[in-house]
Amino acid sequence: MNQSYNPFDDEQKNYLQGFMMGADVSRAVRGLPILSGQGLKGTSIQVGGTTSAVPEGIAGPERIHREAQDRFLTNKKKLCAEEQAKRDKNPLDMWNEMLEHAASDKFPKGTDVFLFKFQGLFYVSPAQDAYMCRLRIPGGILRSDQFRGVADLAESHAGGYADVTTRANLQLREISPKDGVPLLMGLQEHGIIVRGSGGDNIRNVTGNPTSGLDPQEIIETLPLAREMHHFILNHRELYGLPRKFNIAFEGGGSISSLEETNDIGFAAVKVNEDHATTEVPAGVYFRLTLGGITGHLDFARDTGVLVLPSECVPVADAILRVFIANGDRTDRKKARLKYVLDDWGFEKFIEETQKLLNFHLRKFDLTHCEKAAPADRYGHVGVHPQKQEGLNYIGVVLPVGRLTPPQMHGLADIAESLGDRKIRLTVWQNLLLSGIPDDKVSEATSRIEALGLDWKASNVRGALVACTGNAGCKYAAANTKLHAGLIADYMEERIELDSPINIHLTGCHHSCAQHYIGDIGLIATKVEVGEDEDMVEGYHIFVGGGYGPDQGIGREFKTSVTHEECPAVIARLLLTYHEHRMSEQETFVEFVNRVDMIELNKLYDGNLVMA
Repeated sequence: MNQSYNPFDDEQKNYLQGFMMGADVSRAVRGLPILSGQGLKGTSIQVGGTTSAVPEGIAGPERIHREAQDRFLTNKKKLCAEEQAKRDKNPLDMWNEMLEHAASDKFPKGTDVFLFKFQGLFYVSPAQDAYMCRLRIPGGILRSDQFRGVADLAESHAGGYADVTTRANLQLREISPKDGVPLLMGLQEHGIIVRGSGGDNIRNVTGNPTSGLDPQEIIETLPLAREMHHFILNHRELYGLPRKFNIAFEGGGSISSLEETNDIGFAAVKVNEDHATTEVPAGVYFRLTLGGITGHLDFARDTGVLVLPSECVPVADAILRVFIANGDRTDRKKARLKYVLDDWGFEKFIEETQKLLNFHLRKFDLTHCEKAAPADRYGHVGVHPQKQEGLNYIGVVLPVGRLTPPQMHGLADIAESLGDRKIRLTVWQNLLLSGIPDDKVSEATSRIEALGLDWKASNVRGALVACTGNAGCKYAAANTKLHAGLIADYMEERIELDSPINIHLTGCHHSCAQHYIGDIGLIATKVEVGEDEDMVEGYHIFVGGGYGPDQGIGREFKTSVTHEECPAVIARLLLTYHEHRMSEQETFVEFVNRVDMIELNKLYDGNLVMA
């Protein structure tokens, strides 16, 4: 973290001082305690007897949340701490308090730690005594000048790096308390809004990173992701949900949006003339899927509902309102959409959604829809032709999703001088540079390599996904990014992959790296070793997960493997696959699903040639 940087100039300091005095007046009028002690000196502030800063008879768009909470209280149930915190203080109205924390150079405490997440700031102690800031980048696509701006803010207000996430997003870390507000202001000045990027909100809306340039896509998803993004930003009642919520649009592109891992997934299909009806004319539609949460061992399931592209946002809005009214407000572990669906069933949920819409939700047989071509498992890495003749996109491999500001500026330079000035983030923790002419590809790849990055599909790091780990997350049990790098180093020296192998490392049960859908998935744990029974970082290893046509939850292969042993175990497993697959065309997922776990372990144990 840049400790010497002073985020406030004299004008900003004067603004903050004046603001604090004005804020004291405002808070006194509303019967709230003063913040700074500078305004209204000697004035006695009387705070009412209520524990809530929000009137009991709350009006306006947030009323639906208060009514949902009231139903639990009426039934003599206790709200969980987070719900009570939202009831006591609207997290969207905390800008004054955030300014006060920045001016005082202090982090939030108690439930304010949770409430600050609604504004994009995550206090991640004890992993780091710092904020993390999660952005909102609809569809994962931003302009090169915005990318430059984030790089500069990472340098001046954060730890000097940015991480690409598994929601095609960016995170900045190692942010001091005094840097929090200046960082948010800087992001907004670059047109990047972070409100609702954390807490009980709808997270970054995802789509296909190749939207608009993919030869196989059925429909562009970026316009829909942007429409959904701005709809959320402009509807206060869509904040403060029972828990976080994910939405994805899948347009049939060569790089999947992983829509089946989202609470709401819209998957594009075609209805051809031979299956068209009066109610469902031939054309492009989206299949509605609900309830994806792979960390809880569930994919989104098809509802049988077919919606027009123009209906997607209204349908998502209606679904969200049903969830707001009926999601659990007492048990955080059961507060996701999946559990409403498990309790009600899909039919009842769709019936309740229909009541909020002024158009009919049409049911249509999935077998009469033409689905998209399968995604390219390595479409996010390497050089690929666009549907625009003579142009290409290049998938850039990032070391476990991390970038330095010089690398970000270098990539922006390439996008501006050789491409279409776009940076396209993917759910695979990497990015694409698009609009590269055929005769400029060689120059672009050389310049990528000069930045210390790679673009080749043969690079094992191209299919390596790792969450933040315990270097920056209090929940994680291991340093996932470090260990992912060690696995890649080990394998690159010993094994040459001839087919894509996705390896996902996640630090805890939240499964941010979605270990259950990796060819090989690792979830961190503490492992007991030695006579002294010391506890070291390690992993449980799963195999056979997948998405799209290979959809499946990984099965446990090995338990409690120390992090030092993991690279050799994975290498030996891959050698076993190479030696015993039926042909070079048999994928790793096909192989481990063809043999049962007992047989797989026998083959593994019989492979005496260690990698």
